[in-house]
Amino acid sequence: MKSTQRLFSKTIDPKGLLIAWAIIFLWFLSLALLLSLEINWSNPLIYLGVLIQTHLYTGLFITAHDAMHGVVSSHKRINHVTGWIAAILFSYNFYWKLFPKHHEHHRHVATDQDPDYHASGKFLIWYLSFIRQYVTIWQILLMAVTFNILKLFIPTENLIVFWMAPAILSTLQLFYFGTYLPHRGESQNAHHSHSQSKNHLWAFLSCYFFGYHFEHHDSPGTPWWRLWRVKEKQTVENH
Repeated sequence: MKSTQRLFSKTIDPKGLLIAWAIIFLWFLSLALLLSLEINWSNPLIYLGVLIQTHLYTGLFITAHDAMHGVVSSHKRINHVTGWIAAILFSYNFYWKLFPKHHEHHRHVATDQDPDYHASGKFLIWYLSFIRQYVTIWQILLMAVTFNILKLFIPTENLIVFWMAPAILSTLQLFYFGTYLPHRGESQNAHHSHSQSKNHLWAFLSCYFFGYHFEHHDSPGTPWWRLWRVKEKQTVENH
């Protein structure tokens, strides 16, 4: 299949920086509101809040990911600072540790040199391998210290439900829709990647269009919020 990289301008759209900081702002706003919410398990807003905060956590990681591809801002330092902040907010992930591993994934996709891949194809084993690649003792320590400081001012239950649980759920969301489904089993295409059927609403809700995974590997310079356009182009080319 013809690469779609040539379909898009190499000029970085300034909207990318606005979208990145909108996600960061919405994460802060949502978290602040939820941490002050009285938890009543019969209130459906509690469960909706967890889902929204999980999705925004995923957005933080996707923002850091786009920065790794240099598509958040054409200003290199602003691009990387934005990515660094988004990664830190996602449970103290370290941007410059993620950076080389992600590019190894693109260079060696679905091979034993791919840090995101596990040849077993088994969900739990693969997920644990994925987590071991990215979670460090420093992250755990920093989260523990932050938790113990915040609980002096914020109810412990709120911290667990709206700060910690969504972060864990987000790793499952990112892994399942952004790694496991796209790379499990055999793929005969150039990028060893599966891609979900065209459904832009579900693609956004499930993982910010990263279910369109072949499209991402084929056009890594396309920001997440334009991947649906790549899908549209490839759908036309295939018919």
